[in-house]
Amino acid sequence: MCAATSLSLPEMDYVSLVCCSLAFVLYCNTLGSEFVYDDRRAILTNPDLQPKTPWSQLLENDYWGTPLQDPSSHGSYRPLSVLTFRLNYLAGGFSPWGYHLVNVVLHCSATYLLIKIARIVLPKNKIGSIVTGALFAAHPVHTEAVASVVGRSDLLACNLFFLSFLAYSSHVSHRDSICCSNFYKRYDKIATTLQKTVTSCNKTNHERISSKFQASDRWCCRVARVKSWWYILVFLVLAVCAMLSKETGITVIGVSFVYDFVYSKNQKKKQKRSFLILTIALLLILTARLQTKTPRFSTADNPTAREPSSSTRFMTLSYLPALNFLMLLYPSALSFDWGMDAVPRIQSVRDPRVFFTLCFYAALMVALGIGASKWMDYKSGCTVCQRRNSDVHSHHCRMTNNNNITVQCPCPAQKITWRDATIFALSLIILPFLPASNLFFYVGFVVAERVLYIPSAGFCLLIGIAGARLWKNGTGRVYLSTGFVLVLTGFSAKTILRNRDWSSEENLYRSAVPYNPPKAYGNLGSILNAKGRIDEAEQSFRKALEYRPNMADVHYNLAILLQSKQKLDEAIQSYQRAIHFRPSLALAYVNLGTALIATGKCEEAIAVLRQASKLDGTGLKDRREHENAKVSALLQLGALYSDQGRLQNALAVYREAADALPQHYPPQRVYNVLGETLAKMQLDEEAEKWYRAALEAEPDHVPAHITYGKLLAKNVSRSAEAEQWFRRAQRLAPHDASVYHHYGAFLVINRRYSEAASMYERAAELSPEDFELAVAAATAMRKAGLQDEAELWYRKSVRMKPTDPRGHTNLGAMLHLNGKYKEAEHSYKKALRLQPDDETTLTNLHRLYGIMT
Repeated sequence: MCAATSLSLPEMDYVSLVCCSLAFVLYCNTLGSEFVYDDRRAILTNPDLQPKTPWSQLLENDYWGTPLQDPSSHGSYRPLSVLTFRLNYLAGGFSPWGYHLVNVVLHCSATYLLIKIARIVLPKNKIGSIVTGALFAAHPVHTEAVASVVGRSDLLACNLFFLSFLAYSSHVSHRDSICCSNFYKRYDKIATTLQKTVTSCNKTNHERISSKFQASDRWCCRVARVKSWWYILVFLVLAVCAMLSKETGITVIGVSFVYDFVYSKNQKKKQKRSFLILTIALLLILTARLQTKTPRFSTADNPTAREPSSSTRFMTLSYLPALNFLMLLYPSALSFDWGMDAVPRIQSVRDPRVFFTLCFYAALMVALGIGASKWMDYKSGCTVCQRRNSDVHSHHCRMTNNNNITVQCPCPAQKITWRDATIFALSLIILPFLPASNLFFYVGFVVAERVLYIPSAGFCLLIGIAGARLWKNGTGRVYLSTGFVLVLTGFSAKTILRNRDWSSEENLYRSAVPYNPPKAYGNLGSILNAKGRIDEAEQSFRKALEYRPNMADVHYNLAILLQSKQKLDEAIQSYQRAIHFRPSLALAYVNLGTALIATGKCEEAIAVLRQASKLDGTGLKDRREHENAKVSALLQLGALYSDQGRLQNALAVYREAADALPQHYPPQRVYNVLGETLAKMQLDEEAEKWYRAALEAEPDHVPAHITYGKLLAKNVSRSAEAEQWFRRAQRLAPHDASVYHHYGAFLVINRRYSEAASMYERAAELSPEDFELAVAAATAMRKAGLQDEAELWYRKSVRMKPTDPRGHTNLGAMLHLNGKYKEAEHSYKKALRLQPDDETTLTNLHRLYGIMT
């Protein structure tokens, strides 16, 4: 039977090996990269990756782990991509290396599959496949999809897209195959010889041979039909899988339709049946996909979509496909984000970009017109197979007609033309790009490099077609080779350098400053702040606001920075601006409440925190973060009431928090503070229930171990049980100073001073800047009779807070006990200079003078 044109196996392996090796070498420097930008939300904070999340949830949640029915869901349904993330997590946790390795392998496999496709759709010419494969392996526009883990959906969808197409091409090949053509060639030679000798027995021999070959042909055709149906079934399954990896995967049906229409020149009846299957499949898949909600996005994500002027909107949206094609042709300007005003809107026909847009569409129409013109110049063909006549046709077709053999004509298929390949390449560029073109619905981005991953395959095929045709002409091959090597070298260098930009968030955001300064500076400030480079971070935030003053996130992050610098008044103003520009930003309310409490404005803080707890999160991009912030607001409000001694109010707020807990929020913290509040109110029995609930929700929750131990310690008969909980907390958090602090306090109550001194000393060592722990350690040592060690820790506490009179008083008392009277007098006098009327210090100093005299 007929098969798709391809190179021999050794040659194909050689070309594939070189191109796939190139792809791996260029992207191996991403293996050491971090999680950047959207990777955090898709990987680090995605609950679908956690083992406690049922596998079935992957079918119910969007790409970011939000339930699809949730009003705040992004609407991107890609369960197969999330499945690969979860398998990555099971294999290596949150180590970025494994995630990046899978991405690189997927890029190599996509390169290999594209070479296979090139062998099918291009005329037999190895130059075209080499150019296509090498260009696809090295194209810099792929860096976002490969170097960013979140680009996994594009890589996986592309691989499944290619596999699906290959299955459909095999379906067409078997559907249109000339069954047992080798038999017919042998039969033709025999029949020709018999025709020349013309004897009476020749007719009998002819009939006997004919029946023999008819039986063989029927069996061959039956196998071909089975394989044809099998391949179209595989095609449909892979097409659905491609769509479940990313929505653009569904366009493989359209590309396959174009391939069948262009490359299949006979068997129109069977072709119509295939077209019917494709159409039904497309309608069913689209209907199922459209049952989910349309993705939501903010104005900053795609400002043109919300542009009130229809002419501006039309001109700008028409320009974007041309800009994307320019990015494929000349990938110089690349950025992690093209939102906001990174691509200025076209507001006048005098804008030079209008002329560029017209030229782009004119060139596209010319290319399509030249490709379509092939349908106008067919000559008359064979009456049986409808193929263009050649010398090979005559005897086969005459014999088929004269003897009424019900088999397909064995005439050889017409060769693939460059025009066929051009039409296919254009369809591979255009159709996968349509979902991102804003043509059918608005999307949440202006330009996104990763959505060009599949369309770039069509672009590489076009370049491969051009290169192969120029090479075939035989002129200027040296210049052609030199030019291709230079382009490939330039692309490779750009890819390697761009991968370095994606290696860390700081590099990524700095690289985007020339293209999208407000977004780049805003994100850069957050990264610098997290690294402790406070001054640089503040400068970045302020630069971002110079470009775009209405960015709520930047005001919020600047406020956090100012709050950490104790510039509370400025921080409060920044929080208020953030709320002004985005009233639904719950975290801004929570932190504003904290800042107000720190400045003593408790009633204002209560009002702000109460307002935060009632915010509506419908339609927000990150609903989980919003709901978490609302719970945090209630916990902050409860803590404020508790500090004010308004325990009934605190209890009511904590109960409200417990009732409003979202499904994803860990409840143990809320249960624990409920228990603490009830314990303060002497409601020990109910407090114990909440402590137990906290430990059931999270058996390793250290604060619950400590607070439960403190509760049990109030009952002397349960002292041993209480100590067990302190010991468990110590095993769970051996480097947590608070564990040793509370365990030491328990031991002091039980008059086990030596053990308490050891616990307090360890706590003070773990938290060397904590004044209170240093004083507690010194006090425990004094009670244990370790006077020299106690003196040492009192001296440390004085060094920590030289302006705190308590430290000097405590040190003076210790020196007093140790007989160091002069030093004790000096410490007492320092304490009195800081707090002149302190009765304790005056009394101790009076006693000291009594001893000294």
